[in-house]
Amino acid sequence: MRIGLVSDTHIPEVEKTLPAELIKAFRGVDLILHAGDIFDLTVLDELERIAPVLAAAGDDDYANTLKDKRVKDRHVLKLDGHTIWLIHQKPYQILTPWWRNRELTRKDDDGDDPDIVIFGHEHRTVLEDVHNILFVNSGSPTFLDYKRGLGTVGILELNGSKREAHILYLR
Repeated sequence: MRIGLVSDTHIPEVEKTLPAELIKAFRGVDLILHAGDIFDLTVLDELERIAPVLAAAGDDDYANTLKDKRVKDRHVLKLDGHTIWLIHQKPYQILTPWWRNRELTRKDDDGDDPDIVIFGHEHRTVLEDVHNILFVNSGSPTFLDYKRGLGTVGILELNGSKREAHILYLR
């Protein structure tokens, strides 16, 4: 399974529309995950022309965006044997010793701990494995490092127990 990752599009505040380079980068993906700060639902509609879309609610998203059925505070997805959390802000609690050392019978309220966390908010790319959890922030295609212009998106590839993420610089 090939998944397109995007976050912090800030449309139409930063740019009027998604960059054509993003559309090209996502050709052939099976799913698109938007990690918040969408601003306008036309972003999700445009992405949905490529593949099904799910999105996390960002801290700057407007009320009309939050009412859309594709948008939740957190999606917990089970895809190809992986548990994926799609959220806007990195969940630092899962990095703390109390979380990692808690009783095995204790579960998250959604039933499973993640092995992949897709997040945004920071406007920078993150690709790291901590305690066997893959954290991916695809940056922003329009406002990377809080600078206007072409930025980044991500691709997550799942194949059974294998998981691999890449950051793509739009050109």
